[in-house]
Order: sequence, then structure tokens, then C-alpha cells
Amino acid sequence: MTLSSPLLPALNRQLQFVTYTNTVFHPKTADTVQFGTKAHKAAFTIKIRFGTIPKLYYSGPQKEYNISALVTIATKTFLRYEKLNDLINSIRKYYSTVTIVIADDNEHPKPVRGPHIEHYIMPFGKGWFAGRNLAVSQVTTKYILWVDDDFIFTENTKLEKMVDILEKTTLDLVGGAVREVTGYTATFRHTISVEEGGEEGGCLHIRNGYHHYIEGFPSCVVADAIINFFMGRTDRVREVGFDPKLAREGHLEFFVDALGSLHIGSCSDIIVNHASKIKLPWTKTDSQKAYEKFRYPSSKSTSSLHNGIYYFKNRFKCMSSQ
Repeated sequence: MTLSSPLLPALNRQLQFVTYTNTVFHPKTADTVQFGTKAHKAAFTIKIRFGTIPKLYYSGPQKEYNISALVTIATKTFLRYEKLNDLINSIRKYYSTVTIVIADDNEHPKPVRGPHIEHYIMPFGKGWFAGRNLAVSQVTTKYILWVDDDFIFTENTKLEKMVDILEKTTLDLVGGAVREVTGYTATFRHTISVEEGGEEGGCLHIRNGYHHYIEGFPSCVVADAIINFFMGRTDRVREVGFDPKLAREGHLEFFVDALGSLHIGSCSDIIVNHASKIKLPWTKTDSQKAYEKFRYPSSKSTSSLHNGIYYFKNRFKCMSSQ
């Protein structure tokens, strides 16, 4: 197509009405368009895709953040109903109307009742990440908060802070810190990189630390992997998902899958407590002994699963951590 005019304003006016439509619709591809004059030539790329349709979420009538309308708390439980009840009671102390979604793969499930509680029963022993997928699938709010079933909310577990960060930044996920009974507070911040390799695959490198602080939030940093207490945009978490092959162990695997997809932060001033895991052998209940049997499988089976997840699925030939 050739356009010409003795007047530059008239030529610019003509160009305003030029549109481009690809002849073959193939999403996630691109066409190259060339543009030239007598003295200059240029080329630019047009991505082939539909425009993104915005998703709207009801955020409540109040001017301040309505946590009950914005956030759903999700957890997965197995053989730890006592700890689960402690978690629920601690949540209700600070957030009486926030919906709690529970995924449960116990062999003999017990009822978990109460206002704003959704209890979903899974096949026995289906697993840790499968439970996460189930819980996330039932969330209808803009944000999902993930907690383990042995966490305890305190006055420092401020969900409003997490929402504020997600509302004011481009982060998809923001984590907090977990305080142990010893008083030690962990944030578990890591950076992840993949070194490109040849036909045998690349190398995964996991390092302690973070990229940089987040402007306006001095207690928060950007990282690639964070602790197991985080709030995320529900639709973005669903896009990554959780590998259901990880039945009883798994954490970093989710963040490896999210690499290059999710923008992740971590804040040290949003804290949840961790219930004590210290039990003398002669004080352990049958339920606790059964839980440990499932939670800590043999090293041989763990190693085989680790190799399948990290090396085969992701086409890695080596991995290093620090």
C-alpha cells in the first residue's frame, strides 16, 4: 500500500486511519510489518492475540479494604483436626466473616462446621498440592491467602497490609513471615535462575536472598521464592497451579513453575505463628504417628519424586542451592 501527499499534516492524517488485520489467526504468534519512505525504512512487530478482558471483583461498600469481600483463606488438612481447629479459632478472633476453604484428604474425615467455612472432602491421601488446587478452584474473591493448617493468627497477621501491597504494586503474590515457638521468625527468601544448557537441559540455581526493596514498603522485598504463608491474586495463582504429583512434600516446586510468570514479594512485618512441632515420643498420639508416616516418606521415594519433578519435567540436568 502506498500513501502520498504534498502536505505532511495531510499524510499524517491518512496514516491515522490505517489498520492491520492478520489473515491467519494464530494466537501467541506475531507478524512483522515494514514501513518505508524514500529515505528511511522501519519494521515493527504486531502480536496476534485478543485483548485482555478485565475481571471485576466486588470489594464491598466500605471505603477501606473490606477483607471479607476481598480475601478467602485456604488451607489443606490431613490428620491434624486439632491444629486445624486452633487455626480457625485464631482466624475468627481477628476476621469473623472471612471465608475459609478447607481441602481434606483424611481417610475418615470429620465434620468441620461453622459460619463462612467450606469443607471439601477429597479421596484419601490424594495429597498436598492436589489439595491446594482444590482449595484455589473454589475461591471467588480477588485474593487468596494460603496458610498451613498448623498456623496461628496473631495481632501481627495483618491481611489489610497484604491487600494494600497487592493493590498498590504490580506484585501477583506477597508473603509474610512465620514465627516459631522458639521466637525465631523466618521469611524464606530466595532468588531463582536457570542457566541455559544444551540438549541435556539447563541448570537450576537457588540462592538465599532477594532482588531489591519495594518502593513505599520498607519491610518488603522482591524475591522469586518465599515462605509458605502468602496472599496472591486468585486468577494468577490458578494460572500456575500446583503439581498434583507432590503428595506430602513440596514448596519450591510451585515457585519454579511460577518463574517468569508471577511477580513475587515478601514482607517481614506481616507475621503468623507456627504451632509447636516438638513432641516427646511417648506423648505422641496415634494420629500424630500416622501423620509423620505420611509426611516424611522414605528417602528413596522422595529422591525419585524429586528427580522426576525437577529434572525430567523441567528438563534440568543439574541443580544447585545455597
